[in-house]
Amino acid sequence: MTLRLTGLRLALIALVFALPAVLTVSGFVPVARADAKSSSLGPQELMDKVSKEMFEALDANRAAIKKDPDKATPLVDAILLPHFDTDYAAQLVLAQNWRTATPEQQKRFVAALYRALLKTYGGAIADFTADRLKLLPFRGDPAATQATVRTLVTRSSGAVVPVDYRLRKTDDGWKAFDVIIEGISYVKNYRTDLGAEVSQKGLESVIERLEHEGLDVKVAGESVAGATHHQR
Repeated sequence: MTLRLTGLRLALIALVFALPAVLTVSGFVPVARADAKSSSLGPQELMDKVSKEMFEALDANRAAIKKDPDKATPLVDAILLPHFDTDYAAQLVLAQNWRTATPEQQKRFVAALYRALLKTYGGAIADFTADRLKLLPFRGDPAATQATVRTLVTRSSGAVVPVDYRLRKTDDGWKAFDVIIEGISYVKNYRTDLGAEVSQKGLESVIERLEHEGLDVKVAGESVAGATHHQR
C-alpha cells in the first residue's frame, strides 16, 4: 500500500522522520539550528516556533530556491530535523522487524529512511508560504507524555486539509514522530508497506533498496523529487 498525499505539496511534511545533520549551501542566508530554549517549550509552542523559523528561512532564500528547489533541503535539515525522533519513528515503522534486526541494520535503516525523506520533502516545501498553514488550539493534557498538534493546510486549489502531528516528550524536549494527513498515519502506512516487503524479500533487501532508491511516495499522483514511484 502506497500512501498518496492527495494534493499536498506542503510545509512540515518532514515532521515524520529525521536525523540531525549539518548541511550547508553556498550563497544561503545563515539559519540557526535548534537552540536550548526549545527543549522547555510545550508541543504547541514548539510547532509554532519551528514553523515560523522555517517560513522566515524560506522567505529569506526564495531567490535561490526558485532557481533550484533542492536548496530548500538544508533549511529542512537545519530547522525542522532537530525536533524529530528518528529512531523512535523507525522502530514504529519496522515494528517486530526492529527487534530482530542487527544493530548495524537498525542504524542503516534509520539513515536510509532519513536520507530518502529529507530529499523527498526538502523539495516538497520549496514553494510553501506561511499563509497556507494554520495551527489550531491545543486540546491535549499538558501533563501527558504524548500530544497531537492539529493544523489546517490550504492546498493551491483552495481546499483545506487537516494535518496532525504526533509528538512525544523526551529528555531533550518534545519531538515529532508521526504525521496524520486526512486521517492517514504516515507511520502506520509505511509499517504496512515496508512490513509486507520485508516479509517477501527480507529486511536486508529492503534496507538496500531504500539506500539506493528511496521511498515510494506520491503527491496528487505526481512524482515528488527524490522518491521512486511504482504501483503495488
